[in-house]
Amino acid sequence: MSKSTWVLLCIFIGLILFKLQSGRRSAEEVSVMRKAVNDGGLLLDVRTPGEYNGGHLDGALNIPVGDLRGRLQELGPKERAIVVYCASGGRSARATKFLRANGFNEVHDLGSLSNW
Repeated sequence: MSKSTWVLLCIFIGLILFKLQSGRRSAEEVSVMRKAVNDGGLLLDVRTPGEYNGGHLDGALNIPVGDLRGRLQELGPKERAIVVYCASGGRSARATKFLRANGFNEVHDLGSLSNW
């Protein structure tokens, strides 16, 4: 392989490793999120209904990230803790940013449901 091919391959592998690591949550972070849910917080699944029906965390409300704007009233008071998750972390990050921008005070980004 040429030098430029090796460089591109290394960049690609680095991006994959970064993506895998960036979606992980520490045990302490997950513990805080579990406590928030146990204390009455909302577990919010922002995947598609098909993904949700294929398996989800117990007690989670499913509102796809693209539908959040029109369904904010379903989340309850803005002071309520919300733990957001999706399949890999991209949609949950977008949803978390959107919810915070719309006045929700305690929003936690779980990232992937596998972090639970």
